[in-house]
Amino acid sequence: MAVVPAAQAAGLSVFFPAYNDSGTIASMVIRAVKAASELTPDFEVIVVDDGSADSTAEIADELARTYPQVRAIHHPRNRDYGAALRTGFRAAQKELIFYTDGDAQYDPAELAALWQKLTPDADLVNGYKISRSDPLHRIIIGRIYHYIVSVLFGLKLRDVDCDFRLMRRSIFDRINLEKNSGIICVEMMKKIQDAGFSIVEVPVHHYHRAFGQSQFFNYRRLLRTARDLMLLWFALVVRREHLRPGVTPLTQTTVDPANRIYPSPPRP
Repeated sequence: MAVVPAAQAAGLSVFFPAYNDSGTIASMVIRAVKAASELTPDFEVIVVDDGSADSTAEIADELARTYPQVRAIHHPRNRDYGAALRTGFRAAQKELIFYTDGDAQYDPAELAALWQKLTPDADLVNGYKISRSDPLHRIIIGRIYHYIVSVLFGLKLRDVDCDFRLMRRSIFDRINLEKNSGIICVEMMKKIQDAGFSIVEVPVHHYHRAFGQSQFFNYRRLLRTARDLMLLWFALVVRREHLRPGVTPLTQTTVDPANRIYPSPPRP
């Protein structure tokens, strides 16, 4: 089936937050280059290396040398998932932004399904897992987590935790993101929903993690997540701070000068 171009082949930024993903990031970038090139001639692919301790940084730089559309941005130390997402959103230069994780639990080729649904009436296309390919305890924890955040934050999504999203960059001309941890997904979708943006959902496949291990599913992190969720709930649901005037949108926030970019951008 032919893919209907989103916004008549608008520019597309693809980015991957990556942490110790040396076993998967190359294949993800290569598949993303192929998928994006079939949708629009105007695209870029960005790897956000979040201070990886393995060879992710070296592989990302080699990919940037190989493919002219690829850039690598390196955090000098691990800043956590939310910080990697914020870096990717700020670095994106095209009209549309797609992101997914660098661990290969999603297939970049399915970007075409999201692209087809990004009609002029839609601002964001959110994937949802057809079936979660994780150990049973992670599936159970994931379902409990989704139920809790849906009730607490009034989210009207099938899968708030599915990091396979295509959206308009203009969203970040109106909202800001502040969280460093994985709860940034709840923060982002709550702010997008409350701002009145139109959200469409599309089923996508979820695959077994073949390399590395999740940074989320350990007891210490789960306890910290519970605390952070309650603080976020108080800020967004009780105080509704994101709806107050004077909020600085993400596109106007400062990029961390400590980040290393490869290839280095030309000097002004």
